[in-house]
Amino acid sequence: MTGKRILSGMRPTGKLHLGNLYGALSNWVALQDSGGYDCYYFVADWHALTSDYAKTEDIRANTVDMVIDWLAAGLDPAKSTLFIQSSVKEHAELFLLLSMITPLAWLERNPTYKEMKDELTEKDLSTFGFLGYPVLQAADIIMYKAYGVPVGVDQLPHVELTREIARRFNFLYREIFPIPEPLLTEVPKLLGIDGRKMSKSYDNSIFMSDRGEALQKKVAAMFTDPQRQRKRDPGRPELCNVFTFHGLYSSAATVAEMEAACRSAAIGCTECKRRLADAIAAGLRPIHKRRDHYLANPGEVRAIIEDGNVRAARIAKATLAEVRDAMKISHEL
Repeated sequence: MTGKRILSGMRPTGKLHLGNLYGALSNWVALQDSGGYDCYYFVADWHALTSDYAKTEDIRANTVDMVIDWLAAGLDPAKSTLFIQSSVKEHAELFLLLSMITPLAWLERNPTYKEMKDELTEKDLSTFGFLGYPVLQAADIIMYKAYGVPVGVDQLPHVELTREIARRFNFLYREIFPIPEPLLTEVPKLLGIDGRKMSKSYDNSIFMSDRGEALQKKVAAMFTDPQRQRKRDPGRPELCNVFTFHGLYSSAATVAEMEAACRSAAIGCTECKRRLADAIAAGLRPIHKRRDHYLANPGEVRAIIEDGNVRAARIAKATLAEVRDAMKISHEL
């Protein structure tokens, strides 16, 4: 592998949906296939514990299922290193060492910390792990001396905190870590079938694995233009989530046709959704084919993960040796 190293990860909190596919995975595949990057993608299972520490029984199964979704989406283990965070113990040590130099005020001002505490009121998030997860995230990134981190705009504060921690380490000890750049990605705004943000917690997601009747039912239930009550009412495609999905899954000619038909009330929402369900099914067919292959060959998936863990650990061990030397902490006295 050649090119600048990049790193990103996902928490294994459940099935991946189309928002995950277009918000992250499609970009991961594009970066991998560009030939200009050395890509590292990891399952952030320790990060899953920061909010779901009281419910851990699904993490292992979700980890394997998520890697299968990654492979189904087009990630290639010959081009990208896929690994599990908790299998590379050096992440925990670097997290500990970085926590010693990270000011508490940096963590308390993290906007995501405040937002999640306000949103997830049913969970007790008054834990050190939740407050300190940006430090673990920084360890994940700078462990691999990543040049860049592919993120959406909402994640920019996380990358900036990582940059600050890396600068502080370099200043206190010696310059080991490059300062990672955020690689901003254009993320289409995909809403769930109820018109809210697509999220597993809202039970409004179309999953990458959905097909057949399950897919058709979800598309049929999708929220449309609220002012279009009857078929004869003219529609406003720019306000309709169904039309947004047509833009992703239908041809340009079909999108133009559907827009004109909607505005003139020449087509009803039921027919529009039926055609969308067919288009999504066709678009997901290659993904489902690859997914079926890996589901039928779990040994191949395990081998991919184990190989990725070894490749990631090789870099992590080398980085930790540098860090220990710079901080004058060594296993060998």
